[in-house]
Amino acid sequence: MDIQVIEETNNPLLNRREVVFKVIHDESTPSRKDVVERLAATMNSKVGLVFVDSLKTEFGKRETIGYAKIYETAERAKQVERPHIIERNTFVKAEEAKPEAS
Repeated sequence: MDIQVIEETNNPLLNRREVVFKVIHDESTPSRKDVVERLAATMNSKVGLVFVDSLKTEFGKRETIGYAKIYETAERAKQVERPHIIERNTFVKAEEAKPEAS
């Protein structure tokens, strides 16, 4: 899996960088978790600060176009980001996430 940054925009008002990127993959479409980890490494950030908004793969192609937001702080990300996007980009095992329900 290889990631190429197509466009990077700095958004100082929201304290984040907005990135359009292309993932070139040999096998099936990579998971969101794999993309977040690789994008965080590529963009010199941490996994908890990278939020992948969308991933789009065209039928038959081995490349995926994505849009991600990289925040400077986790607090700012929680203030600005939509709740369902935060939930999609939080990678915690189900056993660890629900100890209160038992």
